Parts: sequence; structure tokens; C-alpha cells
Amino acid sequence: MAESFLFNIAERVLEKIALLAVEEVRLAFNVKNDLEELQDTMTRIKAFLLDAERQQHQNEALRLSICKLRDLLYDAEDVIDEIECEALRKDVVNCPSTSIKVRCLPSCFVPLAFSSKMGHKIKEINKRIDKIATEWDRFNLGQQVDNRRVIHRETHSFVNSLDVIGRDEDRENIINLLKEPSDESGNIPVIPIVGIGGLGKTTLAQFVYNDERIIKLFSLRIWVCVSEEFDLRRLLQEMIYSISKKKCDDSKIDILQTQLRSLVNDENFLLVLDDVWNDDRVKWIEFKNLLMSMGNLSQSKIIVTTRSLKIALIMSSCEPYVLKGLSYKDCLTLFTTWAFNDGDERRYPNLMRIGEKIVEKCKGVPLAVRTLGSLLFSKTDECEWILLRDNEIWRLEQSENDILPVLKLSYHYLPSHLQQCLTYLSLFPKDYLYDTDYIIQFWMATGLLASSNQNEEWEDIGITYFKELWLRGFVQNVIDRGSFYWFKMHDLALNLSQRECLTVNRQPMKVVQKVRHLSFSPDSPLRVPQSLKKLKRVRTIVVSSLPFSKEKRSIDESFVNACILNFKYLRLLDLSYTLLEELPESIGTLKHLRYLNLTICHRMRKIPSSICKLQSLLTLRLLGVPLIEVPESLQSLISLRFLEITTRAPRLRDIQPGCWSSLQFLLLYECDFLVSIFDGMQHLTSLRRLIIRECVRLISLPRSLKFLTKLEEIKIVGCQKINLCMEVEEAEDQDLHLSLKTFSVSWSDALTDLPRLLLEGSASTLQSIKIGECENFEVLPEWLQNLTSLQKLEISYCPNLSSPLEGMDRLTALTQLKIKGCPTLNRRWRPVGGADWPNISHVQEVEVDL
Repeated sequence: MAESFLFNIAERVLEKIALLAVEEVRLAFNVKNDLEELQDTMTRIKAFLLDAERQQHQNEALRLSICKLRDLLYDAEDVIDEIECEALRKDVVNCPSTSIKVRCLPSCFVPLAFSSKMGHKIKEINKRIDKIATEWDRFNLGQQVDNRRVIHRETHSFVNSLDVIGRDEDRENIINLLKEPSDESGNIPVIPIVGIGGLGKTTLAQFVYNDERIIKLFSLRIWVCVSEEFDLRRLLQEMIYSISKKKCDDSKIDILQTQLRSLVNDENFLLVLDDVWNDDRVKWIEFKNLLMSMGNLSQSKIIVTTRSLKIALIMSSCEPYVLKGLSYKDCLTLFTTWAFNDGDERRYPNLMRIGEKIVEKCKGVPLAVRTLGSLLFSKTDECEWILLRDNEIWRLEQSENDILPVLKLSYHYLPSHLQQCLTYLSLFPKDYLYDTDYIIQFWMATGLLASSNQNEEWEDIGITYFKELWLRGFVQNVIDRGSFYWFKMHDLALNLSQRECLTVNRQPMKVVQKVRHLSFSPDSPLRVPQSLKKLKRVRTIVVSSLPFSKEKRSIDESFVNACILNFKYLRLLDLSYTLLEELPESIGTLKHLRYLNLTICHRMRKIPSSICKLQSLLTLRLLGVPLIEVPESLQSLISLRFLEITTRAPRLRDIQPGCWSSLQFLLLYECDFLVSIFDGMQHLTSLRRLIIRECVRLISLPRSLKFLTKLEEIKIVGCQKINLCMEVEEAEDQDLHLSLKTFSVSWSDALTDLPRLLLEGSASTLQSIKIGECENFEVLPEWLQNLTSLQKLEISYCPNLSSPLEGMDRLTALTQLKIKGCPTLNRRWRPVGGADWPNISHVQEVEVDL
């Protein structure tokens, strides 16, 4: 499926060429003629690219030619990016605003040598693309329009899920198995539910798990998502958490076993082990023996869901419950639910007849039915339905554990930019929560975010892409956190492109030369074997330590050096959650690098000065890296958009004019000695989100924040000494037009007031205020009633807050009010008998402790 990215890649490269051509006069690289020749040939090929993609499945020569084109496009992008990197370096050297940048960069600029080198590279690419163009002349290709579109399903809700359809009989069968008396062997009975991906094994297990009869039958119910990591310690921790709802960080098996035995306390339980991939019988026996050592468990039961019959036979001696597909009738009901608004199917009998054929091809797989139904939602053109019904990809072969052809089809009908974004999610472990900030920065670094609107920020484009994937069911377990989302990757994302993405593990593997994105799985040794050193065009290195794991991954400088030495075209380097102690100076040679993640590398104390050479860097994540100081040279990273910092320094250096002018996101985390943040904040003209967490000595925010007209979010957590009083003092303060949308502060004992200057200056945009765990916060300021756009006000555990706001009835936009742990407010604002209830009775949703 990787070839279907080509149209998008070609558009991206052409756009870069066009921008470079415009800048050529200023940059004086003398490659304009070569670029124009490349642009002309690529434009000609791009016109026939969609038809070439369509025909390649029947034409092997064309397919091979498309593979060559893909490699050429990536190589062309590397060359163009190299010119862009040099242009950025030139801008920094010539920038008069500060001497910081010049000290860490070469003072000389050699245009002739560079121009000659780039000119030679572009000529070589032109020769290759001319050869491909000549080949394509004999394929009789026609021009086509890319008719793949993002479906905007406005009536769809991201939070509602469909009722389970067609699994009542399966539920009864499983419940009957659970009711059966255990044999006299003393073993804990295991009931495996087996079926291919998308068949609904997890849904059936949940259906059973939440049945009232099961709740009465078992004293305890325990749910563990096992996934690929069948680790004894983690399984015990997850079981403890499922019972107690308290996270357990103990690492010793004996302690965990004792704690679990205490929680079970000889009660009978139902344990669901969902999504098991482990086929190592030794690990299963070790886990089972540990459970059996807890006492007589003959009345307890285990349900296992897995795709593999082999795993089912390893884990149980009883007959596995092989889940069948849904009946045609149930599939048609499910399809109708997703493809039409309620009752609309009666208006389109012709579409229903086509839909019946589509449902037949789904072979009873509910995920396929749901995916294709949602793909056709709101489409009433018969041609589109027929095209989906008759598409050749239905007949693609699949391996034992591959995704169904019907799901490949839904993937094929994604716009190419979403296909790429979805494919690259396969680099990360599944069944773990990720946040959209992380994934969007990843997409941005690999060049996947594009927009036809020059005023649209990449971060906003990324959120749009994510929501489209969410709407289409490719991500799941989504949690809205306001300015970002938590989510899990769908299994579908893990089976898409083995051509360009490779996960390195302990198993022997076939390395394809076309690989450009490498992920080292948690169980793989951190070394760069000879087979990987041949992959000179690698763009991504992700060291997959499990997020939030207490056990950090060992890593040394030699691994990082090997990556830097062999992979000069790296765009993304993720070494987070490792025990790395030092970043080598050679990091400065990675001039293409857009993303560097060192999150929770807590042994590191400094970063090399050569980092200032990374002018293309967009994302720098130093959260949990206790830097002795934040080096001044960081300000030479003029492209930076996302920055997270942890430091032991009491002050941060002043921000110079022209530095970090593209920065959108700034997080200060556990800066334990920090008393004040940057002076010169007014130079962060693009800043949209400011997060400050656990900076326990921080006293105040700078007034210069009033100049940040794009700032949308301020979040302050665990800053015990911070005083946010910021009054309107000067004439220029009277008419501020700020853009704050959300403001929150929590866990601050020193808080007595809110920053009037910033909040009242955002009266027309501010939508949400949250205040929590602020013991000395006593009064809601009178000016709060001026925030006429405020939609949500949430106050929790401020026990001394005694005076409600008098002008609450003026907050006509307020739709949600939550008050918890504030005794006086709770009493005065309660619906029945509350003295101030009339002032808030207009609010649609009121939650007040009674």
C-alpha cells in the first residue's frame, strides 16, 4: 500500500521546489534552472500518477517503476531539505539580533562549493526522473483526479458507541460455560475466545463481563489488556489495579503476589485476559502457577481473547470458543446503522441493493461492516457505492494474521495524507495511551502535515487529521482533555506498511532496503546491526520504551553515535524514557533533524552546545531532564515550535528578539529552583499554549504575557508559591485584545487572586476556567462577571472559598458549572434551598456537592 502515498509525496516535493524557486534570488544558490527542470518533469509525472497507482496491480513493470519513483521522490526531498537547511543556517549567521547564534555556527559561508554540490545532486535526480518519465510513456497512462476525500460526518458523535448487535447467543454460550462446575483437578478453568481481528472478541468479552448474572456470580471481576507484552510483573500490577483502582509500582514479584492474594482474599473471581499474543508456553505456565499458589481457585474462571488458535490451545485444555462472523441479517442491520441516518435507508432502495452486496463481501466481520458503512455515510451517488463494491482490492491475498481485504479497502479510500499518518502509527506499541501532542509533533517532523490555507497552523492541521482518523474508527478509547486527546492505536494501524516502517526486535528479520522508519521494540537490544547500517536513508529512529514505565531502558552513547553516523537524513530521533547520560556533540551534524525527544532521560544533566546547529528542529522535548542550566544557544533554534524544559536553574535566560518566534507550545516541568520564568516573553509572538507544572518556587508570571495575542491556554499545576495577582495598571492595559480560551490553576497554596490583566483582556474569547486544590483561595473576583464568553467554570477543593460571585447571572454563555469540595459555595449554590441558586439557575449543567 506504500505506493498510494506517492501522489501526496509528489505534491509535497513540488510545493517545496516552488518555494525554493521563489527564494533562489535571495539565497543565491545558483540552482534555479536545475530546480525548474525537476519541477517540470515531476509535474508531468504527477498528472499520471493516480492512474499508475490504479493499474500497478495488473502490471509488474509499472509497479517496479512506481517503486523507483518513490525512492527518487524521497531522495529529491532530501536534497531540497538540504538546501532549506543551508538557507536557515545562513539566516542565523546573518541575524544581527543576538551574538548567541554566531558563536556556535561557522562564521564563513561558502556559496560556490555548496551550489556546486547541490547542482550536481539535482542533475543526478533529473537524470533518474527523466528515465522514469520515458518508461511511463509506454504504459499508456491517463490523467485522473484524486477523488479520495475526507468525510465530514457532522452528525456523528465521537463519544457514543453502537449497541452490540448479533452477539446475544454468543454471550449466553459464554455465560453457560462460566456457570459450569469446575473439574476436580484444582486448575483454574480458562475459556479462550478465538477469532480474527475485527470479529468482536473484545466486545463479546465486555458484553459478558458486564452482564448482571456475572456480577452476581463472581465476587471480583478483573480486566487486563495483555497485548504483546506477557510480562508477569505487569500482569500482576494490572490485576491489582483492576481490583483496587490504585496503581501499584512495586517491582518484586513476591510483594505483588502477596498484595494480590490479600485483595482476592479467597473470593471467587472472573479474570479477563484480553488480546493475548504470547505463544510462549513457559510464560503462561509461570503465570498460571503463580495464580494457583494463591489458594483454591476452582470457583474462579479466566476468559482469554486471542486471534491465535495455537495460543488458545496453550492456555487451556478445554475446547476454545471460536467466534463466528455475524449473520448476514445482523451485518445488514449494523451496516444500515452506520451508512444511513435513522430511517433514511428506505429513501434509497437502489443504494440498499448495492449495500447488500457490500455486506456480503464483509464475511460477517463487524469491524469491516462498521468501517465500510461509515465510509459511505452521507454518500448518495450510486457510482461511489458501485466503485466500493467492485474495487479490485477486495481480492487481495492476505496472510494468516494480516488485516482483512475489506479493511485494506477502507484504508485505500483514505486520502493519501491520512494513509501516511495512519501507517506511521505502526512504529509505536499498541494498547498504550498516547496523546495527540506527541503524535502530531511526530507527523510534523516527518512532513505529513499539509494545508492549502497558509494561515492554518500545522498543529491545527494535525488535530483535524486525528479527528478524521477517529471518525473513521482507526483510533479508539479516545479521551478529550481539552487542548489535546488521549487515545489508543487501532490494530489496523499495525499491519499496513512493512515496506517503509520496521520494528526491530529479538526475532530474525528480513530488512528491506526501502525502510525509512525504524522502531526498536522494548525487548530488542539497543544496537545498530550491520543489516541496518545499509539503510542510509532512514528518517526516523524511535526507541520504544513503554510510556510511563518505572523501568527505564538502558542505552549508551555508542548506540546514539551509530545512529548519527549511519543515518544522516534523520528527521526524528526519540530516545525518551531511557538511561542515556550524555548526548554526543555529533548530534549537531543531523541538519535535517526536526524532532528530538529526550523525555525522562533523568541521568542527563546537560545538552551539547552543538545542538544550536539544528536550525530545522521543530520539537525539543527535555521534560524530566534536570538540566543544570538551559543553554543560551538554544535560542538559535529559530524553527522551534514545541519546547519542554526541566531545569535546576533559578532563572531562565532572557529571550532575545527574533528567537523562538515560531514557538507554539512551552512547558516548564519540575523546575524546582525556578523563581521566575523568561524575561522577554513578549518575543514569543506565536505562543499558543503555556503549561507550568511542579515549579514549586515559582512566584509569579511575567506581565509581558499581555503582549502574546495568540496565547490560547495557560495551565499551572503544583506551583505552591505562585501568586497570580496581575491587575490593570497602565493605560495600555485598558484595551487589550487577547485570545485566551482556557485557564486553569491547581495545587497552589499561595493563590489568592486570578490574573485579571490576562483573563479580562480575553473576555471575548475565554471559554473555560478551572481552579482546584487552592486552600487559600477565598473570593471569586467581582470582575469575573465581565467574562461574557465563559462557558465552563469548575472549582474544586478550595475549602476557604466562601463568597460566591454576585454577578453570576450576567454570565449568560455559561453552560457548565461544577463545584466540589467548597462547603460554603456548595451550600449557597445547591438547587434546593441554596440562597444563591437563582443567580445560577440559567446554567444548563450544574454539579454541586450536596
